[in-house]
Amino acid sequence: MKLLRYGPPGQEKPGLLDADGRIRDLSVHVDDIAGTALLPDGLDRLRAIDPASLPLVEGNPRLGPCVGQVGKMVCIGLNFSDHAAETGMAVPPEPIIFMKATSAIVGPNDPIELPRGSEKTDWEVELAFVIGKTAKYVSEDEAMDHVAGYCIVNDVSERAFQIERQGQWTKGKSCDSFGPTGPWLVTRDEIEDPQALKMWLEVNGHRYQDGSSATMVYGVRYLVSYLSRFMSLQPGDIVSTGTPPGVGMGQKPQVFLKAGDVVELGVEGLGIQRQTVVQG
Repeated sequence: MKLLRYGPPGQEKPGLLDADGRIRDLSVHVDDIAGTALLPDGLDRLRAIDPASLPLVEGNPRLGPCVGQVGKMVCIGLNFSDHAAETGMAVPPEPIIFMKATSAIVGPNDPIELPRGSEKTDWEVELAFVIGKTAKYVSEDEAMDHVAGYCIVNDVSERAFQIERQGQWTKGKSCDSFGPTGPWLVTRDEIEDPQALKMWLEVNGHRYQDGSSATMVYGVRYLVSYLSRFMSLQPGDIVSTGTPPGVGMGQKPQVFLKAGDVVELGVEGLGIQRQTVVQG
């Protein structure tokens, strides 16, 4: 299934994408694509519904983040060997974990707002997975049973805030609009191998990132197990797994986003995002 949320910010309704690429309204069956709706039984109930029986959503509504009421967004840094090389940093011996404030989460096509004082706002196409069952001290063998599905995240980053200022990465990762998520939550059964997905990103039509989840250092299965040793993962939590090479910081000379730029990105099987950059 391809689950989604549509409507104005804060008023999104649950929906799904049918085989013809049309949005169907799920409001009669579930309050939101969030929390308990993402449990295995909840997804099975949605899977049993004939999409043709659901009301068709007319027009071209705004798409919201594909998951609502997100408890936490956990991000993994330097998790692609080729991206680590372009930054001049070593591949970490354990996953680098940082948090992105949930207030940064927006729809897949909502504008990216340049924060005040920003000079180095950058892009990162990422594969994210969404937790569907509480994970605490789970083994790698059990790990995938706790994944509801996958989506795209643009891990927008202000590099001066992230690297040149004191402290941790969070303040360079958490500005409003720095977490476009969606367009869809694609359930786990539709993605045969999350470690073999093409990933790309373009700015103003120029392709900067053209990689694959195959170069991830720590894969989805490992990350579920690893993270669950340090925190419980709850249904609806999002884990964004890192980016392939081609970020603006890695260009020679460096390239950063400016107002008016258009960013497009995609991950194989998970759809496409498109954002316009505006001054916040």
